[in-house]
Amino acid sequence: MIPVPDIVSPRVRLLVSVRDAAEAALARDHGADLIDAKDPDRGALGALLPETVRAIAAASGDRLTSAVAGEPRDAAEASACLAALAGTGVGYLKIAWAPGCDAVGLVLPARLPVIAVLFAEDGPSGADVPALAAAGFSGAMIDTRGKDGRRLTDHLSLTQLAGFAAACRAEGLLSGLAGSLALDDIPALAALGPGYLGFRGGLCARADRTGRLDPERIAEGARRLAAFVPRVEAA
Repeated sequence: MIPVPDIVSPRVRLLVSVRDAAEAALARDHGADLIDAKDPDRGALGALLPETVRAIAAASGDRLTSAVAGEPRDAAEASACLAALAGTGVGYLKIAWAPGCDAVGLVLPARLPVIAVLFAEDGPSGADVPALAAAGFSGAMIDTRGKDGRRLTDHLSLTQLAGFAAACRAEGLLSGLAGSLALDDIPALAALGPGYLGFRGGLCARADRTGRLDPERIAEGARRLAAFVPRVEAA
């Protein structure tokens, strides 16, 4: 049975991006709340092969799972990317989506939640969220397109990120924040009340996102988030 994503949760949870089944098991055993299938060698949202995603879903046990489906140019390509991974056993899919992108022709998989991932470099804001809800997305996340050392907060202020998270709550959407995050970013970003904080490089040795995950860093991230209780006003 596929674990069902918890769209509204009072606790900020840990998303760990993994590249294979071995990393999925590592993330599962050291406290990841959500195990996210992604190829770090192919940019911000590099999709893995369906068979690799299936293996990751199987190795994740009872943890929630997701898989990135790529960076499509338009709604038609997005539909095809999502369809390619719809039968892999993950709890939901993620797809790159530009603010203001025309959703006409977008076909989302039946009974499988899809998260729109907006890139921080494009200047997304809470004003973009209602259109995402209207298009049928179940959630929205901000990540960084470039993996050049700049972090999420180098592109967007905490005030802007707080507005985005609040808009997601108002629309009943799952929300997430990611983008070269370090463990020390947890207090400031968790206080904004997103559903998830997403990590890859910050949980790898030497902060190299293309390297292997460090189990001690995963456990530390889980511990810090479990200990942090954000105070978020109801939308």
